[in-house]
Amino acid sequence: MSRTGTTVEIRDLIYLSEEGAPPRRLDVHRPAADRPAGPSVLLWHGVGPDEKNVLAPLAREIASHGLPVLVPDWRSDAPDGGRSHLMASLRYAREHAVEFGGDGERVVLAGWSAGAGAAMGLALRPAATEGVRVIAAVGVAGRYDLPARSTGTAPLADLDSTEADAGACAVPVTLVHGAADSVLSSSHSRDFGAALRTKGWPVTSRELASDHAGVIMTEYDPARGLCVPSTSEHVLRAGRETAAAIVSAARTA
Repeated sequence: MSRTGTTVEIRDLIYLSEEGAPPRRLDVHRPAADRPAGPSVLLWHGVGPDEKNVLAPLAREIASHGLPVLVPDWRSDAPDGGRSHLMASLRYAREHAVEFGGDGERVVLAGWSAGAGAAMGLALRPAATEGVRVIAAVGVAGRYDLPARSTGTAPLADLDSTEADAGACAVPVTLVHGAADSVLSSSHSRDFGAALRTKGWPVTSRELASDHAGVIMTEYDPARGLCVPSTSEHVLRAGRETAAAIVSAARTA
């Protein structure tokens, strides 16, 4: 896949999630060159509170292919498990993506780890997206048999509902997972993909030669207790494959 060039980063953008609530932070990674507005990517990090920086390498790689990427902080330790933060970022994408060269009416919803479950939760419940048209959903290294932070219900369980039937809302789904993931087994993505296909959903699956951190171009630093950017070529290769999957989802939806 050809790349469109360098990117522009807007870091620690502050926005109000709702009246009376503390301000939230969000990073924007966008192509340096102006181009017609296309889909926007809203990318959610995992369960670590306010860890948008972890996704910077992946977001930068996606943006280099011509798509604006919004990466918000959210807190899994909030009383509602982070739902209000996630939904606030979705509203922000709808209302402000055009300012960064994107289309807030066409959003690719993607997430890593716990963020993957959150993205799939809304893909299966389009009525909960508050008017945002999610054109594709991408889950990276996720687990789908636990309640999603965005909906409070497990995506696998939601597949049994009428609303989740493919005839009602067949959002294309892409599932990416590292074959060497020791944090969340790749079997979670395989099982979820199989369940979606049984219901008639369009699913693309990619299993990479990587682990939980490597699929987002990072490696886990035990001293800091978080994932940090990696310079290892095999890690970067895996991250580029993840980015390519997200870009492909946006372009083919």
